[in-house]
Amino acid sequence: MNDTHRMMKTSIEVIRLREKSNESAEMYLETILILSEKLPVVRSVDVANELDFKKSSVSIAMKNLREKNQITMTDAGYIYLTEEGRSIAEMIYERHKVIAKVLEALGVPKDIANNDACRIEHVISQESFEAIKKHIHQFSQK
Repeated sequence: MNDTHRMMKTSIEVIRLREKSNESAEMYLETILILSEKLPVVRSVDVANELDFKKSSVSIAMKNLREKNQITMTDAGYIYLTEEGRSIAEMIYERHKVIAKVLEALGVPKDIANNDACRIEHVISQESFEAIKKHIHQFSQK
């Protein structure tokens, strides 16, 4: 393998890691949003329980989200989404709900539709998602 191929391979690996990192952050933000609608306050332990993750993993993720200014945490450990964090979480959650609904309408069982929506919501482009929403809106008016 020559240097050009090695550099391209490394660049692709970096892009994949970045995408994985964004997907992880989006998942945490979405979970915080959903929990904040169900609970009076959200703590790291709530996120860990909801996702079935170790508390130590969630603590690292919360530190990263704080550094990105997507969440704030009180001294008591309560987690709040910042404006930026809420915006991302709401976008991802909307995608999840719409995609799951479409898959269910196509006959996919609810649990599979939700699992697939969890993966698709992070990779679908905004253009494709808007086209799906537009199609649903047009279809529902007929």
